[in-house]
Parts: sequence; C-alpha cells; structure tokens
Amino acid sequence: MIRMLQSHYILIFSLILSLPMIYFFAPHFLSPHPRQLPIPRPDELEDLSLFNRAISSTFSSPSSSSTFSFSRLGTHNPTLKIAFLFLTHTDLFFSPLWDRFFNSSSPKLFNIYIHADPDAHLKDPGGFFNARFIPSKHTERSSATLISAAKRLMASAILDDPLNFYFALVSQSCIPLHSFDYVYKTLLGRSKGNGFGFRHVRHKSFIEILDNETILPSRYIARGKNVMLPEVPFDQFRVGSQFFVLTKKHALMVLKDRKLWRKFRLPCFKTESCYPEEHYFPTLLSMKDPNGCTQYTLTRVNWTDSVNGHPHMYLPPEVSPELIYTLRQSNYTHDYLFARKFSPDCLNPLMDMADTVIFND
Repeated sequence: MIRMLQSHYILIFSLILSLPMIYFFAPHFLSPHPRQLPIPRPDELEDLSLFNRAISSTFSSPSSSSTFSFSRLGTHNPTLKIAFLFLTHTDLFFSPLWDRFFNSSSPKLFNIYIHADPDAHLKDPGGFFNARFIPSKHTERSSATLISAAKRLMASAILDDPLNFYFALVSQSCIPLHSFDYVYKTLLGRSKGNGFGFRHVRHKSFIEILDNETILPSRYIARGKNVMLPEVPFDQFRVGSQFFVLTKKHALMVLKDRKLWRKFRLPCFKTESCYPEEHYFPTLLSMKDPNGCTQYTLTRVNWTDSVNGHPHMYLPPEVSPELIYTLRQSNYTHDYLFARKFSPDCLNPLMDMADTVIFND
C-alpha cells in the first residue's frame, strides 16, 4: 500500500515538473507548418545578382529627385519610354488586342517584357511587338514568388533600356481601356511642338495604398503573431492592388530593399489570408516615399462578387461599349487605363470594337 502511494505521488510530482517544459516546447512541435515552400536559396542569390546589376547600371539614383537625369543620357530631350511588364502563368490570350494597342503609337515609346511561369508551357504569342521573355522562375498564388517575379521584370527592363521610365505591371487577363497615345500622355505628358517629351515635373507612381481595411489584421498575422516586427509595425502595414505603374525611382527602391523583403518572403501559415504581393509594394513605398505615390491604381478591378480572393471575371455577354466607358470612370485625378479580369473568349468582342471604342479617344 505504501509503495502504491509512493508511486502515485511520484507520478503526480513528475507531471507537475513537466508542465513548464510542455509550456515552453509544445509550440515548436504543435504549431502548424507553413503551407508554402520557401523560395530556394539559389533563386534568391540569382535574383540578388540581377537586382544589383540593374541598380549599378542605372543613371538615376533612388535617393535622388524623381526628375530624370538628362545630362547623363547625353541629350536634353530624351524620349522616355513605358515598360509593360506582363506577369503570367497562362497563354497571353489578349496579345492581338495589345498588338493593336501598341500599333496605335507611331514612335517606339515602349518596351514589353514577359515573365512566364516555366511550368505553364505557354504558346508563343507571335510577334507581339518584339516582346522579350525574361528568364523566369516558378510562381505560386498567395506566395512571395509573385513579388520576386515582379522585381525580376523591373530589373530586366532597367538593364535592357535606360530610357524605360515608367514600369506598368499587368497580367494576362488585363486589357487596355485607351489608346497608347492616351496612356503615354497621361503618364508622361505632351510637349507642344516637340511631340511626346518629358517635362520637368514631379512624376508619381500609381499604386493603390490603403491603411484602413478590415482584412489588415488577419493579413498581418498570416505568418504568425509578431513575425513582422520590428521591421513592419502593424500601423505601417498597407494593402493595395497587385498591379501598378511605378516610376524608375520607385522601381529602384524596390530592387534595393532587403529589410522588408526578409519578412515578406517568409511562408504563411494561413494561406487564405496570405497575399504578399498585395502588401509588400504598398507597405514599402508608403514607408519610403508616400508623397511620391498617388495612393491609387490605374487598373480597374471589380470586387463586388469576388470568390476565393478572385475578382469578378467579365464574360463575352458583358462586353460592350458601355462597359468600356464605365470601366474608364474613376473617382481620382486620372481615368483608369487598364482593366481586369476578362475571360479568354472575350477577345473577339473586344477586337470588334477596338478601333471604334477602346482606342477611339
């Protein structure tokens, strides 16, 4: 009997002693594993080399004013360009419409770069105005791979042509809402008597930056509680559209960043609340240069009936001149220049009114 009582007390005493160990070590064993794989180290190093080359090659410093350095280009009136950055994991279904869009411009005031997921096996979109397919890596929804892909596009565009001044990120489901000339004039202005030219004004980036959305708390802790600290306090965490138009100054800021990237590249435990590409760029630019951004995007998206994080997808019966006119309308200073999301079979009705409606502005 005495031995049984001794054994009983020993068991109770052992359990009491083990409670602190369970408290401290259980989270390491019981916490869920991230549902995403981290970005491979070789990919990180290869990207870092690309970004450093782009930063070193540029004639404009991210810390300088947003006006372009003409003297270093050897001319007082360079013809600045817009770099269109297509981030896609499917075929470029709307390449004929974009071809018509670029064809509406007589001088070569643009460049086109495509990051195509290597696992997608895309069809070559044909001529597509000599678009450049950049070396690409795997991308995954709700992961930092989409941030890396966007940065790869910007770095490749900077290395390719020093006259690329604006960097417009679009997707395979995006369409233009205006002619190229209208887009160029909106972004870079028109100098009378000189055709298109750059005027010495402060150009801003068009990127949505929101700070009072109900989704922010759940998005902030998607990687775990307090994981974003100290680099990203909650009161500086922002959300915005994945698609934007950045100046060269801000593109270089993005490529130079290492501090915030260390946090945003981490895999999420809650993938349903993890959309790093919607937070990294708005948060970084809001912290670095909020006055240099308009705080709104030029790409129209319809979120009224979104499903699983996807916006409304327009179908052929919805495509009409009235839809184009409606999508252009904005409450901000500028009209919307692009729109998404359109199903691939919208191509024919869009082409039917390309010249009479979309590019007739």
